[in-house]
Amino acid sequence: MTSERPFSQACENNKGPILTVLKTHCETPGTLLEIGAGTGQHAAWLSAHLPHLVWQPSDVAENLPGVRLWLSDPESRALDPLTLDVGREWPSARFDYLFTANTFHIMSAELVERCIEEGCKHLTEAGRFLIYGPFNVGGQFTSESNQAFDQWLKEIDPLRGIRDREWIEAAFARHGRTLLAEHDLPANNKVLVFG
Repeated sequence: MTSERPFSQACENNKGPILTVLKTHCETPGTLLEIGAGTGQHAAWLSAHLPHLVWQPSDVAENLPGVRLWLSDPESRALDPLTLDVGREWPSARFDYLFTANTFHIMSAELVERCIEEGCKHLTEAGRFLIYGPFNVGGQFTSESNQAFDQWLKEIDPLRGIRDREWIEAAFARHGRTLLAEHDLPANNKVLVFG
């Protein structure tokens, strides 16, 4: 068993722009559930820079040891991570904010819909759901690199792929939530904010 921390260069690159958006939309103190904490880099760094939020990371069980290695940073303010498999049972708590980065194109469309449905159930009435990643607009890729990335994802698993922003909007609308803001971020990514 290695104690080397998992590392994502993408997390390192995008944490600053994501923080700017979170500061805009998560200004009120509250609880935040991070869905799919991945390496744990975001949880450790963002929680340190957003001390007014109670940051609750979550991921599937096999990723939690790596997340905990990042959360051992003295600056981190994140709670111990929860086990959360989007397709199974969710924690009973409700949250003021939900945040997920680079998960919607990894999950199947069915799991994305489940994540939106359960997420909306676990969000307070005035809560916000923030989603970072690449998205298609009007059924079209926003860049050649995103198109190539989508092809690569589908070669790994045909159920993966970059989702259409409009499809995600429609899924949220079914649960009474609307698109409040859309932020263009570097490397052809966006943050969609629902509430």
